Amino acid sequence: MNIQCPPPVETDERVRLGHGSGGELSQQLLRNHVFPHFNNPWIAQGRDSSVLQPNHQPMVFTTDSYVVTPLFFPGGDIGKLAVYGTVNDLAMSGARPLYLSCSLILEEGLPLSTLSRVMASMGHAAAEAGVALVTGDTKVVERGKGDGIYINTSGIGVLDHPVPIGPEQIRPGDHILLSGDIGRHGMTIMASREGLEFESPLQSDCALLYGPIEKLLAAGIHVHCLRDLTRGGLATALVELAETSGCQMVVREDAIPVCPPVQGACEILGLDPLYVANEGRFIAVIPEQQSALAQSILSGCAVSAACRTIGAVANGDRAQVILENALGAERLLDRLPGEQLPRIC
Repeated sequence: MNIQCPPPVETDERVRLGHGSGGELSQQLLRNHVFPHFNNPWIAQGRDSSVLQPNHQPMVFTTDSYVVTPLFFPGGDIGKLAVYGTVNDLAMSGARPLYLSCSLILEEGLPLSTLSRVMASMGHAAAEAGVALVTGDTKVVERGKGDGIYINTSGIGVLDHPVPIGPEQIRPGDHILLSGDIGRHGMTIMASREGLEFESPLQSDCALLYGPIEKLLAAGIHVHCLRDLTRGGLATALVELAETSGCQMVVREDAIPVCPPVQGACEILGLDPLYVANEGRFIAVIPEQQSALAQSILSGCAVSAACRTIGAVANGDRAQVILENALGAERLLDRLPGEQLPRIC
């Protein structure tokens, strides 16, 4: 007698532990909820790794993990965030994004419709960014041991304009440009998580940043340094750059744009918008003689239309960031001793 067990059938509408077993249920999960959103020859090969075409350009590699709660929020979701965030990290080195990997850690009980929605968002974001998701992995953890879904993405890009960009390039006299108003993402996550409602609705600034960076480089702007403003916000990014470069930076408080809904929400909750997270903003450190042209180029891009110069690198002998208010009073910016707003990316 030849007795065989029938293959498991995906009858439940939620993630099961069996979806992480590597067997038939795993294949059903990938076929039905992941692969349809990433149609490219690498995924079609069904391999554990992908062979990428080598080239003679310098390459940039980055990795990041995303654990945001809630999974969906005004202006974005964890899938869109995972693609945009990794692509933006490549852009901050001046790299054009080419490839992404995606590792999913799913919690038992996650609705499969939620997974499909996240994957569809990732697929749309990848197509928008012109990047191919070429490999990945899926694991399932027991119920109660995850927040539904965690995502790890790694990215590879190439330098079409191989110029050195980094804190070591910062020089006294450089201007500091900010691409737009700050604090939208962090306050949107806070409002969504806690069920807070404000008179003016908040929406995340989640956006792709390679477009304006590519325009700067194509125009021959000698970009000395770039930094996207994520956890820790504008203040933390400036402090990190000052410490790494060994330079003193002076920024003007009245030059830093904060939209009224974010300002109002921060005042109510006792938060400083300088430390609130962003997902579609960056600072560019530009030589003084090219600052006006750089600002003009950035102002012509939708994501950086509100760009403005907020300060400059000074000749001081201390690695610090000085914030000047409208009355001329000064204070030092420093890192927060703790976490101001958890789980924002």
